[in-house]
Amino acid sequence: MAAQQLKFGFHDFLNAQPLLIPFRERESQLGVSMVTGSPAELADRLKDGELDLAMIPSIEYLKDSEQYRLLPGISVASRGPVGTVLLASRLPLDQVQSIALDARSRTSAALLQILFGGVFPWNVFLETTDPDPQEMLKEHDAALIIGDPALQLQSACPNLEIYDLSEKWFEQTGKTFVHAVVAARRGIELDANFLINLQEAKEDGLSRLESFARAGSEHSGLTYETCLDYLSSKIIYDLGQEELIGLQHFRDVCFDKGLLEHKEMIKFVDI
Repeated sequence: MAAQQLKFGFHDFLNAQPLLIPFRERESQLGVSMVTGSPAELADRLKDGELDLAMIPSIEYLKDSEQYRLLPGISVASRGPVGTVLLASRLPLDQVQSIALDARSRTSAALLQILFGGVFPWNVFLETTDPDPQEMLKEHDAALIIGDPALQLQSACPNLEIYDLSEKWFEQTGKTFVHAVVAARRGIELDANFLINLQEAKEDGLSRLESFARAGSEHSGLTYETCLDYLSSKIIYDLGQEELIGLQHFRDVCFDKGLLEHKEMIKFVDI
């Protein structure tokens, strides 16, 4: 257990509930205070030293990986269609002149450039905006939409062309895509008991997916079946060998595309 209470940042999308809720239930045992925010907000607060550890977009970890250490065994990842990282377009992609980017996640924006950068016109305009699909598509030809609103996009906007970025990544690479990781600032001390307790909390959360799906359905208006399928079949919560291979490949591609200035080794927390 860490010697003092740590500030632990976590996003609160539907996919986070199987981790966030059991972590909150064990705050005193873990010695943490849970803080919620969007993935991008959490990344900024971790970088600024306002948080000790946080679940952040994988691109934010990779940009400053020398300053961070990964916590083992936990991520938000997918292998194939995920349904919550979508590019929606009113036009064929080679005719798109402007794209609204959901401000809450920067990994998805990097992935968009990797997957479709060669398809868009050379002068396509990218604007980071608030996550309102209708407003985004009112002002722009296409929109990158993440998180819970994306789950309702297909039914709400049947006339749009919709591309699942996780699915496209898997088609092109055959690798798992890691959307977010838990990183601690270098120098934050965590011991083996903390990591064991965190893993036990995760396993507890994964045993309660039906409960989280039911609550998610009541909150969002999505069907229980949609929420359960999303949590149990679309999201991967591990950070094992396949996830690390996918994360390393994403790092390498980002470096090759000029989205990363350095290609650092992936390092885990010292215990």
